[in-house]
Amino acid sequence: MPLEVDILTLFPAMLEGPLAASIPARIQERGLAEIRIHDLREWGLGRHRSVDDQPYGGGAGMIIRPEPVAAALAALRHPGSTVILLDPGGEPFRQARAQDLASRDHLILVCPRYEGVDERIRAMVDLELSIGDYVLTGGELPALVVIDAILRLLPGAIDAESTLEESFAEGLLEYPQYTRPAEFDGTGVPPVLTSGDHAAVRRWRHREAVRRTLERRPDLLVERQWTPFERTLLDEIRAEADERDDP
Repeated sequence: MPLEVDILTLFPAMLEGPLAASIPARIQERGLAEIRIHDLREWGLGRHRSVDDQPYGGGAGMIIRPEPVAAALAALRHPGSTVILLDPGGEPFRQARAQDLASRDHLILVCPRYEGVDERIRAMVDLELSIGDYVLTGGELPALVVIDAILRLLPGAIDAESTLEESFAEGLLEYPQYTRPAEFDGTGVPPVLTSGDHAAVRRWRHREAVRRTLERRPDLLVERQWTPFERTLLDEIRAEADERDDP
């Protein structure tokens, strides 16, 4: 069964283009996922299809009302659905959550706008996700990020080996990659990558992934359970650093 994804938005055009191109398009063409974009105004109030109103207590901007969202979810939700609100205060979106969501049957993404949503909408959703500590004009771009991360994890979507070795798959950043030419602007390719020794290549890649993560994202390693092999790699990396620091 394909993964079903329904998106509630006030600006469908922001989603239609990106989801109709590149890998998301191919995944849908193969029948691995079915993505439906809905204008929240379909469930708006009155002849003007109103979906927002001024906040109680005053303040700038408009707030998404609860009634249109409740009506939309009543029409789209079923027992296998997971409803997600894209919100700056939500759970930080990580690779592990993407893998979890890729295993679900049906996702409904709610894209807020303006100054946010009526607080009572939060009780209607199963999960709130944030793609970073910053504020965007709406939930459409976060929805695209979440969907793209999920779609590529679906079985048969892309080469399985690609998802196994890329950044965050094992809690580490991805190792450095090289292609032709063998030398560019005075910098060459590490000899091990052209040695033909596949075991040595795997070892080098794992060590460089550890090194890169230590240098760029040490926060990812705070609670990491190191394997004996990785502890050996750590010792090598530290010894190399000590050699460079020696006068």
